Amino acid sequence: MTLPDGPKTPRFVQLIQWIGDPLTYMDVSAKKYGEIFTTRWGNLKPFVMIHNPQGIQEMLNSKALEAPGDINGILKPLLGEQSMIVISGEKHKRQRQLLMPPFHGERMRNYGQQICDITQDVASKLTVDRPFVARTAMQEITMRVILQVVFGLDEGPRLQQLSPLLASIIDTTSSPLRSSMLFLPWMQQDWGAWSPWGRMKQQQRKIQELMDAEIAERRQQPDSNRTDILSLMMAARDENGEPMTNEELRDELMTLLFAGHETTATALAWAFYWIYSLPSVRQKLLQELDSLGENPDPMEISRLPYLSAVCQETLRIYPVGMLTFPRVVREPVELMGHQLEPGTVVFGSIYLTHRREDLYPEPLQFKPERFLERQFSPYEYLPFGGGSRRCIGLALAQLEMKLVLATILRDFDLVLAEKKPVQAKRRGVTLGPAGGVRMALLGRRMRQQMPEAVASGV
Repeated sequence: MTLPDGPKTPRFVQLIQWIGDPLTYMDVSAKKYGEIFTTRWGNLKPFVMIHNPQGIQEMLNSKALEAPGDINGILKPLLGEQSMIVISGEKHKRQRQLLMPPFHGERMRNYGQQICDITQDVASKLTVDRPFVARTAMQEITMRVILQVVFGLDEGPRLQQLSPLLASIIDTTSSPLRSSMLFLPWMQQDWGAWSPWGRMKQQQRKIQELMDAEIAERRQQPDSNRTDILSLMMAARDENGEPMTNEELRDELMTLLFAGHETTATALAWAFYWIYSLPSVRQKLLQELDSLGENPDPMEISRLPYLSAVCQETLRIYPVGMLTFPRVVREPVELMGHQLEPGTVVFGSIYLTHRREDLYPEPLQFKPERFLERQFSPYEYLPFGGGSRRCIGLALAQLEMKLVLATILRDFDLVLAEKKPVQAKRRGVTLGPAGGVRMALLGRRMRQQMPEAVASGV
């Protein structure tokens, strides 16, 4: 087998480049080696990276490639042994089937008003003319959404204890330097509270104790009227009538926290950056939002076409997740003209696919209209990954993005406080705006009364 060509720099140099500046690493590699190339990161096996939609389709659908959870072993210390991200085969299939119902259909309607109310409460506490960091404000919103909508915690001492612990453990991997703990095993030493790894493990133990207490309490006092995702997860049964274990519930809650808190907050910070950098985008959005009149139904907001396009373009230009879930070749297969042998690891680069000029003319420009003018296939636009490992919470994430943006844009007058273009930077395993996007609140917004509904984007 001959792997596709790729960067020739030493393995550990490539690893440092990938940790410190992944976008430049991918851009330079794609420019030099094309639509498929091989990366070599430290002591890890070589990875094949592709950004051709046809190749991604073959990768996701071929029976010769699998998506084993153990290849994401570096995330076990954060998510736990039973997280859907790190398990495989029938176990993964069972977990996914148990988790699907709370994230679909009418369930979303239950969460819409909660998201709007949380957003209003957080935004109303901002101080006029005092700059704030958009991502920090969005993290407060998304953390409260996780705690209320997912965990079902509205008040009480358990909520007060969990909230700062969860925020702290997420911050453990918020910079390239801190992220190195996941990639470099020698940094994973538990020397007590004064060592980064030891501090994280202590926080995890406290979180597990609080979650176990909450789950035990719910099991002893079941309430069929509860609609939070934890309650629905606890009520779910597999085909043998078995519920999820406490450990499974706890690890899936941590997975939903990491997959749904930081990622959605980051996407929202990017959205505010683009909306307030481009007056024409903001104007079209406000026109569309004002056309709904007073107190619109959250689900009606979620169906607005231009708002949806703004969210889609935000996730295109800087996808929070840069890569698809890795696939492993299980039997010899040809992929994009290369014969790959069993054991070869393959990634789709979401970032590079979203920057293809043949799909997205002027890819560095923020143009929501492109999503109104054409529909992209799941292999051309894939901010939530694809195939059997596509993000299970994408419906909730999309709803949350739309409702948070709409609530703040409709009711608050903001201004961008950045003087230079904001650059993308690694945050853990995700991609976020360096500095978090500084903004300022000017005051409450007086909405324009629209004589009739205005069609956006025309």
